[in-house]
Amino acid sequence: MSDAMNETTYRPTVDWKSSLVPEGITLDNWQSQPNLRWSFQHVADILPTATISRGRGPVANLPEAPTDLSTIHVPEAPGGSHRTVADIIRDTETDGWMVLHRGRVLVEEYFGNMGPESSHLLMSVSKSLVGAVVGALTDSGAIDPDQPLTAYVPPLAETGYAGATVRQLLDMRSGIHFSEDYLDPNAEVRKLEEAIGWATHTGPPAPTTMYGFLLTLKQKAPHGGPFEYRSCETDMLGWICEAATGMRMPELMSQTLWAKLGAESDATIGIDSNGTGMFDGGINAGLRDMVRFGSLFLNGGTALTGEQILTPAWINDTFDGGHDSRAAFAASPGDNRMPGGMYRNQMWFPYPDNNVTLCLGIHGQMIYINRAADIIAAKLSSWPLPQDATKLFPTVHAFDAIADAVI
Repeated sequence: MSDAMNETTYRPTVDWKSSLVPEGITLDNWQSQPNLRWSFQHVADILPTATISRGRGPVANLPEAPTDLSTIHVPEAPGGSHRTVADIIRDTETDGWMVLHRGRVLVEEYFGNMGPESSHLLMSVSKSLVGAVVGALTDSGAIDPDQPLTAYVPPLAETGYAGATVRQLLDMRSGIHFSEDYLDPNAEVRKLEEAIGWATHTGPPAPTTMYGFLLTLKQKAPHGGPFEYRSCETDMLGWICEAATGMRMPELMSQTLWAKLGAESDATIGIDSNGTGMFDGGINAGLRDMVRFGSLFLNGGTALTGEQILTPAWINDTFDGGHDSRAAFAASPGDNRMPGGMYRNQMWFPYPDNNVTLCLGIHGQMIYINRAADIIAAKLSSWPLPQDATKLFPTVHAFDAIADAVI
């Protein structure tokens, strides 16, 4: 694998005293209030990043059909008492939101200092982008989801991932021990951030790179069991993609996805000291390019530019799931609050039917895709807490209400 990186975008160190960084924001508090709104829109100013190029192709057109959606009534959701779409957008720390219906923009609205040209941290919406790269590599034959991880990265034979398959990573069904408790500073999800330089190291000596950290993870249960949400699964998928192609993810994602999407701006991804990406939650992009990505799942894998990025077979597999995807989701040890739902190919399905799928990230990042209504909605936010059901589910219900109103 080539270690070459674009020197203009890879910065191994960051000067936290730079004039670009507001006073008081540090490596220890950039992901906490009151800094979230600024830091989520300035990741490239505070952390090392690499560019995911949009290439030189045409920008996919987003014609406008302005529509007032603010007064649409939203049925009360568990944990919420909101009455209209406007109430929910106001009460969920929205930085920007957008709705695309039948290819036309009904609403595009920004708050604070965010605007159409702004790049925003996507958090775990990044997982769905990586999942799409795996899909493209599956379509091309570079990756076989049924193969063990060791077929691509042999050293994993000596780790907790020995015996796991690519498919099990895609659906988060390995047996790896990994806590996703964002409020526990000792949880693996936070130790991963320490390893890649997103947080100050605490405790005893530990790995200082993404891949070094992944090699330390242990197995706690048989691979292929219940769904359990673990960010490390996506990071391992990134490693598999890089090993299968001999390319770093920024270039790989550009070639397989971003440069074909009709994106209007480059994306970026946070990287560790070796230039390895923060695959599970480190991608930054603009709101308009999020709906362009979502359009792939309404158009059989075809971008708004008309270019085929994913095959209909991969899109259908994502929506149909596996024979036991819903049973595995129901058996999850976590409370996902999506009865009858499933998780497939790094996408969430909140309902028993296959019409609605979500790309979700902590602190309120979302792409909502509704096939029956031909709707894509995207929302970027700065929730104070990483996870907040009183904000997540009212947002989903608001988009459901919009879909019902315009169908």
